[in-house]
Amino acid sequence: MAQRWENLLFAHWPVEENALAPVVPPQLPIDTFDGVAWLAVTPFRVGAHRVLGTPHIPAVTSFPEVNVRTYTTIDGKPGIYFLSLDTVSRLVVAAARHVYRLPYFRSDISVEEGDGRLAFRSNRTSDDGPAAALDIRYWPMRSPRTASPGSLEHFLTERYCLYTLDDRQRVHRSDIHHPPWPLQDAEAEIRLNSMATGFGLQLDPGDAVLHFSGRQEVLIWPPAMIGEAR
Repeated sequence: MAQRWENLLFAHWPVEENALAPVVPPQLPIDTFDGVAWLAVTPFRVGAHRVLGTPHIPAVTSFPEVNVRTYTTIDGKPGIYFLSLDTVSRLVVAAARHVYRLPYFRSDISVEEGDGRLAFRSNRTSDDGPAAALDIRYWPMRSPRTASPGSLEHFLTERYCLYTLDDRQRVHRSDIHHPPWPLQDAEAEIRLNSMATGFGLQLDPGDAVLHFSGRQEVLIWPPAMIGEAR
């Protein structure tokens, strides 16, 4: 599957590992940086979503999305664990739940752009998940750069797989291919953020670590089982 991600905000919060552990499967060890775990809320737009070899149809294969994610490493491969993913596309919700076993939910989402700023509003409408909403304005600062190995921003962003569990609680991994992230410092006005409330986590806007990326071309491979559940 190929995607283009546009105007993506990484909004990261430091969280206690013990507070995050109840909502992350025990098969997935929680990654920490200097002893601190991290949770991210990432609003963005999928500019082109397609199975390789199929055409891009803007009215169908472009849509806004917001994810809640944390981090894990298995067999030396740093990756992402998604706690939730919200989008407007019923097709994407159904397909991603079935093929990638990802916790996608249907939401009403609007995105407005003006004066170099993005206004992103999301309100979950799926009735099989906790209420979740986001109302945020964000914008980039300074020039793009790539993260330095060993830095916090490298730990948070340079991850090239995602992890999920199947119905038998076995760990699966999907490889993700893309160039290094072109990151910019960012600022944001967070008016509402209940994306993590359903997980028992409160995110103080003043604690957010913010990065922006304008565009990223991505390939995502189907999940493959990497071992029996522990």
